[in-house]
Amino acid sequence: MNVPVGFLAKLWSFVSFLPFFVLLLLLGSAKALLIGPVVAAIVFLGDSAVIAGLWPAHFVWTYCCVLATKRIGPVLKILAVVFLPLPLLLLPVLGIVGSLLAGIGYGVFTPLMATFEAVGEGVADKLSHCFLDGTASTIRGACMVVRDVTDFCFHSYFSFMDELSEKMGDDEAPIDIKLSYLPRSFLAALVAVPLDVLMITGVALWKSPCMLLKGWQRLCEDLVGREGPFLETVCVPFAGLAIILWPLAVVAGVIASFLSSFFFGLHAGLVAYQEASFQMGLSYMISAVALYDEYTNDLLYLREGSCFPRPKYRKAGSAKYETGRDKDEHNVTAASAEKQHQGQRKHRRVLHRSKTFMETIQRLRPIQIWDWLFRSCEINGRILLSEGLISSEDIEEFITKGKGKKLSIKLPAWCILHCLIRSAKHDTHGLLISDDVEVTNFNWPKDKVFDWMLGPLLVLKEPMKKLELTEDEELCLQKLIMTNANEKPSDWDDCGFPSSDGVKRAQLQAIIRRLQGIVANMSRIPSFRRRFMSLARALYLEAIDAGTIDGSRKVERKVKADIASEKLQSGDVGDTKGSSNGTSVDVDMV
Repeated sequence: MNVPVGFLAKLWSFVSFLPFFVLLLLLGSAKALLIGPVVAAIVFLGDSAVIAGLWPAHFVWTYCCVLATKRIGPVLKILAVVFLPLPLLLLPVLGIVGSLLAGIGYGVFTPLMATFEAVGEGVADKLSHCFLDGTASTIRGACMVVRDVTDFCFHSYFSFMDELSEKMGDDEAPIDIKLSYLPRSFLAALVAVPLDVLMITGVALWKSPCMLLKGWQRLCEDLVGREGPFLETVCVPFAGLAIILWPLAVVAGVIASFLSSFFFGLHAGLVAYQEASFQMGLSYMISAVALYDEYTNDLLYLREGSCFPRPKYRKAGSAKYETGRDKDEHNVTAASAEKQHQGQRKHRRVLHRSKTFMETIQRLRPIQIWDWLFRSCEINGRILLSEGLISSEDIEEFITKGKGKKLSIKLPAWCILHCLIRSAKHDTHGLLISDDVEVTNFNWPKDKVFDWMLGPLLVLKEPMKKLELTEDEELCLQKLIMTNANEKPSDWDDCGFPSSDGVKRAQLQAIIRRLQGIVANMSRIPSFRRRFMSLARALYLEAIDAGTIDGSRKVERKVKADIASEKLQSGDVGDTKGSSNGTSVDVDMV
């Protein structure tokens, strides 16, 4: 696009932009007024019914699991039983209030943003999309929110509790606390919470005018010069919207600072317990304020450092609270970043830069990696079905009962393992999800949950390089991960694995178990279950049509009815824009 040059050109650009923006803002606001209350009611009533309805079961089952588990020592178990009622009583209240706020925010801002997105590049028939986008799709999104909350409350929660109730391994010890450390810990938290809340909130309020003015200045400069977030044509209408909504962002920042200050104060109690020192807890209390002040200075391009002191809150050599696994993950990630920064790897295409404002937002989320995983499960699922490693009973059990580790755990674990094997063969520093797309810690989605996943995968890739698997071993691994227990090397004695090296077998089994644990944690993310259920239904009908399996008539009718209901809810008419909003990565997933 042509960037205006000169004062008159920039002035004319601004004057011609103003009525265009006002019309879009009025239209988006009208849609938000019409759709917002409906969406807020759906999210609030649906989530509240689920949370309140399952709360008695959650309350009773939490106590049952805490009392029955062997993973918690006696002292910690007694304290948990005494103090559990408080969080269990607060959680439904917070959940219901959060549902109301989330419903209002989603119902208001989604239609408003969709109206501006409709005038972006690559969207045909912009006029109709301006009126239709963000209407029916927002209502469908609200229904999906309720479904995901239901999955989390009904499935993810009980999965967490089941894991807590599992038997411990021979090399595991129960988690317990020392009673003698508790008084200083509680006292440190009691002192730190009010002081940190007061100081951090004060710093946030003091710097909020600076954040407001600097934000407006930067947004106006980018608007006039078409730089920064407004470089692309589609982002120009968002300039005025961003300027108008910037005070809300400042208010949200202050509120977030206020809420986070409680956790800073509570963490001071944890530090006092870990260091067995009340003084160290107070030192962390002061350091937390200094860290926050330094972070806000960097964010607002103010002076370097902090005006608050930053005393040490860890004793010399006190690195025992950083686990060996965390150190390995940090070292591997740092080494990978350094090598990539020095240009010691082949040039590969990273994930494409998004072409629209909404896609730019989604690029920073794990949606593309999420799409890759499910696409990989779809393709590998067809292969495993054709080879008989997945049966109709496995899919039917997952569809009807929501259970079945072979489908929901082992299949994704095999997809990730295959990605690790290919990355190890090509000697990449990241995860190679296609011949020319490598995901590293630089282009990995900036999401904390996915950061926890990238580190372990990079760690697992390093031993995969040293194992140097042959093609026969790879083919055998596909069968072993889907059918065997993989608990000890002797489990592979009669499986036909080409290598008889016991150490190699043990390493592969450890990697498989680790991957299955990672996938088990991923399966608790609400959207995982919804998308994997749709994937299982599609695989089931495809296999029946192809004659690969003989499915149950009853289950087949249920699957067809569910798919028809999903298609009706997806609404192929109205505000769909085809590929203009697509965020999938065009890669070879197998």
